[in-house]
Amino acid sequence: MTDKRTRSFEDLVAEGTSVPTEGWDFSWFEGRATEARPSWGYAVSMAGRLGRAGAALDLQTGGGEVLGFALARAPRRPPLTVATEGWPPNAAKATALLRPHGVAVVASSEDAPLPFADGTFDLVVSRHPVRARWDEIARVLETGGTYFAQHVGPGSVRELTEHFLGPQPEERRDARHPDRERRDAEDAGLEIVDLRAERLRMEFHDIAAVVHFLRKVVWIVPGFAAEAHLPRLRTLHERIEREGAFVAHSTRHLLEARKPGPGRPGR
Repeated sequence: MTDKRTRSFEDLVAEGTSVPTEGWDFSWFEGRATEARPSWGYAVSMAGRLGRAGAALDLQTGGGEVLGFALARAPRRPPLTVATEGWPPNAAKATALLRPHGVAVVASSEDAPLPFADGTFDLVVSRHPVRARWDEIARVLETGGTYFAQHVGPGSVRELTEHFLGPQPEERRDARHPDRERRDAEDAGLEIVDLRAERLRMEFHDIAAVVHFLRKVVWIVPGFAAEAHLPRLRTLHERIEREGAFVAHSTRHLLEARKPGPGRPGR
């Protein structure tokens, strides 16, 4: 491939538009964008919890990459593990990836009630859900069960959002605030056991990385399409060429909640 520093704006935009967006594998960004990782090591922590679970549910699994990573490192696999995913290309990818681990992938939209009986799972996990249905999470957890998740925080990658859409209203910037999620979880009858938040540096080294990122992480600039945003893309491209990497910040929070009451022995 031609050195990206010598490639035209049009070529870079075309490349960013052509890269498939299925799943949560971000290896394509190597050398083109970076993001610092939270200190708590979510996937490794998930692996330990899976090793103690009897029945586990991964919500909005994407392509199944994080769950597959955790199951491969768990000291033992839960007797029952199920994942949900609402986007058909991701569901197909997750099914192929997770089948060797004995995981059933169930097609289910993030807005729909979960297709499981009350109290089915002692562990529910999720990494970067579009939104958490706290009432449904509480319903499918058994008494004493745990929800363990890493959520996207408020104003994540705000610098990119506001470059394309301008200043955002406060209620949108704070929609994913951990204090609000604490209240919503407690309103659903869950107890917060742990809640930690971090703000993490991101760097975009070319406009192709920006285009692919916005196509893949669709809530950063809702309705993003490269052809509809060419003037702002060109402005950002010229800024990167002139000043170097475009710096933004992601926000993440680790959240552990428990359904009150005694759990299974050993849980």
